[in-house]
Amino acid sequence: MQVSKYLKKWFPLFALPTFAAFALAFLVPFAMGLYLSFTKFKTVTNASWVGLQNYINAFTQDQSFINALWFTVRFTVVSVITVNVLAFALAMILTKSIKGTNVFRAVFFLPNLIGGIVLGYVFQLVINGVLEHLVGQDLTYSSAYGFWGLVVLINWQMIGYMMIIYIAGIQNIPEEVMEAADIDGTGFWQKLFQVQIPMVASSITICAFLAMANCLKLFDQNLALTAGAPRVSGIGQTEGLALNIYNTFYNTMNSQGVGQAKAVIFFVFVGLIAFIQLRATRSREMDA
Repeated sequence: MQVSKYLKKWFPLFALPTFAAFALAFLVPFAMGLYLSFTKFKTVTNASWVGLQNYINAFTQDQSFINALWFTVRFTVVSVITVNVLAFALAMILTKSIKGTNVFRAVFFLPNLIGGIVLGYVFQLVINGVLEHLVGQDLTYSSAYGFWGLVVLINWQMIGYMMIIYIAGIQNIPEEVMEAADIDGTGFWQKLFQVQIPMVASSITICAFLAMANCLKLFDQNLALTAGAPRVSGIGQTEGLALNIYNTFYNTMNSQGVGQAKAVIFFVFVGLIAFIQLRATRSREMDA
């Protein structure tokens, strides 16, 4: 009881440095950014209020934003599915009694440690070399090349990390459950879908959330691999939302307010999708 009173007494003092850092690094910039999204500005000291005009312009005068939104949604759906399916398949293989599984786990995890910019430029060289050999073109020739190039890159980078989470989930399945399934004579696919996948539902929730958040916020890989190319009527056909916001803010004259409005829309969009995804997977987790 005395310990509890002691903690309550001194908790604000110990929490103050962390809260102050959080406020200075996140809350204050976020509030300023929200305010600036309703203004026209070049610097934070010369902002003039324009109301909702920036938000209206983001949707009505800038077709690139809609194109980037649609590209990001397509890319995220495809990548989340492929990353999780392949990561789970690797986890299933590497939890078997195979020699050198620890080495394979380390090798598959290593790409996650490499920066996105480095990966983007490396994959640009590799994929361009393959495309030049096969079709005599490069990534900038077709939006399909850039789209699937980004899918391959993000899979190569993220699969190892998701695999580790799935391995932890699979290894936590009680042996008695698997033995009971074997005694009942369940086949491989029946055991997979009725026993193993429901038992790793929490791992699926985590991996789906991480993969979705990283794909929605994709920036450095997108910038390095395609930089939005090819461009049709000035609109980048492989430009994600984060890259579109960056280009609006820094590469379009007098559009800082519109860029800031796009950033707020992006924040709300990612937060809403993440909330829906977590609720959906959590409910399935409960059912399982």
